Amino acid sequence: MKGWTGVTWDSWRDAEEIRARLATGADPEDWGFGQRPLHRAASYGSPEVITELAARVADVDAPQDGTTALWEAVLAGRPDNARALAAAGADPWRPQLGGWSPGRLALAGPVPDLFPVPAGEPGLTAAEQATARNARRLLANLGDFHYGGTGLACVAGIDAAEAVRRLSGEPVGEEFMADFLDDPYDHDQDDSLLLVGVTTVPGGCIVTQPWGYTPSTPGVMARLTAGTFGYGMYANPKSGNQGGIHRDGVTEDWDLHPGGGPLPGHTPEEVLTGYLYHYKAIAYACAFAGLHPTDARAVTGPADVWIRLPALDYWEEPTDQ
Repeated sequence: MKGWTGVTWDSWRDAEEIRARLATGADPEDWGFGQRPLHRAASYGSPEVITELAARVADVDAPQDGTTALWEAVLAGRPDNARALAAAGADPWRPQLGGWSPGRLALAGPVPDLFPVPAGEPGLTAAEQATARNARRLLANLGDFHYGGTGLACVAGIDAAEAVRRLSGEPVGEEFMADFLDDPYDHDQDDSLLLVGVTTVPGGCIVTQPWGYTPSTPGVMARLTAGTFGYGMYANPKSGNQGGIHRDGVTEDWDLHPGGGPLPGHTPEEVLTGYLYHYKAIAYACAFAGLHPTDARAVTGPADVWIRLPALDYWEEPTDQ
C-alpha cells in the first residue's frame, strides 16, 4: 500500500505519524486501490495532515472517481479541512459531479460562507434554496437516533388508516405490543416480521418495523403505492442501507443506497439531495416521498397503530394491483 500499511482512521488525524510515514517513503499520491491519501485525509483527517500532504502532491485538485479532495472535505462536513485545502491552492469553484463545484455545494450546507464567492459565480436557485431549507428542517425534526435493523416505507398522499386498509392489517392489542416491544427479538421471527407500525405524518404516512425488513419489501410497497409513490428502505446491519423506489404499485428502482452521497452520473438534483442527506438515510427516504415528520416517532415508535399483516410472501408483488 505504498507505505500506508497499518494506517488507521485515527492516523489521518495524526500529523506526526503521517509526516513520519512520508519521510520513510509513503507515496503522497497513492494510498492503494486507486485511492489518494489527500482524499482520505480530507474526509477523515485534520487540517495539519491536509497541509502536510498538500505540500507534497503535484496537484492538490487531482481527482479520484471524479471528485477532488476539496469536494470530499465539503461532503464529509469538515470545514476546517476544506479551508486548509483552499489555502493550499485547491479550487472551490471547479465543477464536478452534476456540474456542482465544492464551493457552490457548500452554499447549501451548514457553513454557506465557507468560501468567498467570486463575482459572477451563480448562487443557489430558488428551488435549490427551498430544497436545502427543507433538508435542514427535516434533519432537525428527526434528530439523531439508532435505526440499524429498521425497515421503512415512506408513502406519499395516504394516511395511516388508508395504509392499514391497503395492507389488510389487523390492529394488535396494546398489552401484547407492550410485551413484544420489551424485546422484539425474543419472539418468533416469522410472526414478528408480520408486525408493523403505521403513522400519519404531514405529506403521507410511514410504515415502520424497527426489528426487520418487511415494510421495504416489493409486496408491501406495491400495495401501499397504488396510485401514488414511495421509498422503501432497510437499514441492513450487515450490508448497509438498502433502498427502492416504488410508483403506482410497481418497483421502479432497487438496490439503492440512501444516505450514500452523490455519485458520478447523478443529475444536479440528485447530487444536491445526496449531499444534504449524506449519512442520513431515514431523512432521505422521507424527503423523497415528500414527507415532513415533526419528530422520529413514526420511525422509532410508538406508532399510531400497530398491525399484523396477513401471512403472505411479501417478496413478490401482488398480481391483482
